[in-house]
Amino acid sequence: MNRLIFWGVWFGFILYAFILAPPNRPDTAELILKLSTGAWEGINPTVIALFNAMGIWPMVYAAVALVDGHEQKQRAWPFVVVSFAVGAFALLPYLALRQPHPSFSGPKSALLRLLESRWLGAVLAAGAIALAAFALLKGDWPDFWQQWQTSRFIHVMSLDFVALWLLFPVLLRDDMARRGMSQPWIVAAVLALPLVGACLYLALRPAMEESPVAEEVGA
Repeated sequence: MNRLIFWGVWFGFILYAFILAPPNRPDTAELILKLSTGAWEGINPTVIALFNAMGIWPMVYAAVALVDGHEQKQRAWPFVVVSFAVGAFALLPYLALRQPHPSFSGPKSALLRLLESRWLGAVLAAGAIALAAFALLKGDWPDFWQQWQTSRFIHVMSLDFVALWLLFPVLLRDDMARRGMSQPWIVAAVLALPLVGACLYLALRPAMEESPVAEEVGA
């Protein structure tokens, strides 16, 4: 049933983005280029913050999904890589294909050690807090609302942010279980602070215990 739900959300998201969302504006390609290159003059700070937040989300998901996919039949890394370009459009298929995985065995690779390091979570949290403050204090929210209603790029990017925010507990609960955490308030706290809460979780979560490599019988 969970798989059907995730596949249904994925197909619905695609259909909405390409059929029901507002049309593309002629200046969309120029806007994306300016946002990507830091030429932000004249762009609503709320749009700037949202665009950069969509660069943090894939790193947050990488820090939990690559651990989650360590012993899965379906590896997570192809979906995580593509998510840097298309966000939840890439991650929803992984959520549909994965199995619940509340445990971890075996030694950690260098990549997993990097992804679960607290300093990485702290850097992401600092970036998320800075972007949130920038949007709240400097953003032109009436203009953002108008753009949300008339620009497919802004509209779909906003919905992508919301999808990544609301889907995070799917991986969060298993990640907590792998670390011996069972406090239900943690999930609520993470959801209460979009993106910032997920980053703070990465900065504060305890490290997973490594399992020693099993010795061969009779060795």
